Amino acid sequence: MLLTIITFILVLSLLVFVHELGHFLTARRFGIRVEEFGFGFPPRACGLYKNNQGKWKFVWGAKEVCDCPTTVYSLNWIPMGGFVKIKGEDGEFETDVDSFSGKKIWQRAIVLSAGVSMNVILAIVLISFGLMIGMPQDLEALAPGAKVESRQIQVIHVLDNTPANKAGLVVGDAIVSINGQTFSTYQELQKYVDDNTGKNLTYQIKHEGEVKDYKITPELMKETGKGGIGVALVETGIVRYPWYRAVWQGAKTTFELIGLIFTAFYELFKSLIMGKGVTAEVAGPVGIASLTGQAARMGFIYLLQFAALLSLNLAIINFLPFPALDGGRVLFLIIEKIKGSPVKREAETVIHNIGFALLMVLVTVVTFRDVLKFGDKFVGLWHRVVGLF
Repeated sequence: MLLTIITFILVLSLLVFVHELGHFLTARRFGIRVEEFGFGFPPRACGLYKNNQGKWKFVWGAKEVCDCPTTVYSLNWIPMGGFVKIKGEDGEFETDVDSFSGKKIWQRAIVLSAGVSMNVILAIVLISFGLMIGMPQDLEALAPGAKVESRQIQVIHVLDNTPANKAGLVVGDAIVSINGQTFSTYQELQKYVDDNTGKNLTYQIKHEGEVKDYKITPELMKETGKGGIGVALVETGIVRYPWYRAVWQGAKTTFELIGLIFTAFYELFKSLIMGKGVTAEVAGPVGIASLTGQAARMGFIYLLQFAALLSLNLAIINFLPFPALDGGRVLFLIIEKIKGSPVKREAETVIHNIGFALLMVLVTVVTFRDVLKFGDKFVGLWHRVVGLF
């Protein structure tokens, strides 16, 4: 469990730091003063900056820096991600040429959108690198030049109240054999299961790198009219491309994932609007930490894949037109462009504060659900940590 928490902090730090780096680079590109760019969240542990004479100086602790005309590069005590403090980001210093609020609307929009763009770029880099060294993928539509290793038949969905669900199979499990018999395609496996409906079969299942035996009896499935155990299957393998193809496939895969994520969000919001409630699993910080730990235990390449997917989710959520998010701030710029003048700073601040409060309530609710689901693991870790003292 300690590995889970450490890995979660490292992955989240990378995603947030890259996001803030996007804001930093574009702000500097447009001549906007970045007062502080920090790794981790305040309070500050130490910092480095150029003073008025152009000499580099260290600053220890969180004391105010008065002789820095450019940027303080800081290392902060809370090691999760990073932050950027931009001059005029809250609407002040409108007449200063090096202020965010003093720049053109399109420049401000680019600065606000740069964090999201960097998260998408990070996903492309991670997936491209993964495809260079070998990444798990569906084998149905491979591009030319692909080399495949470690083929397996993997579970991608488990229906509720089915033999598979009752036996404890989960998404990601791989079926190694049934009664000692192996299969080259999932169609062969499904035919074998259908032919043995009602018989108690021994499934060899690979779960997080460990192979275990499960006794499962297939039954007639109303969804298909055939014998089965209630799972959807796909053939997967470790797919590798030459570097020049991997970059293209990485970009292509990233934008395909963006489309799938948008579709998932659409279905989620549609269900909420129609009063059907949340029809999909929504994970908060505790749930994401648990998933990160699972990916880490499966191996580096799975963690790489999960980090890329998490980066895309962070990008899309952050660009939703909701107050306090980057997308919400861009929405206010669009309103400013349409009406010819900015929304009153006080009104915009209140709206963003309300949006932030609503987001915190949502995070709290989702985290509470996560604790109910995963809390026993974290309580166990706490007891072990306390036992060390």
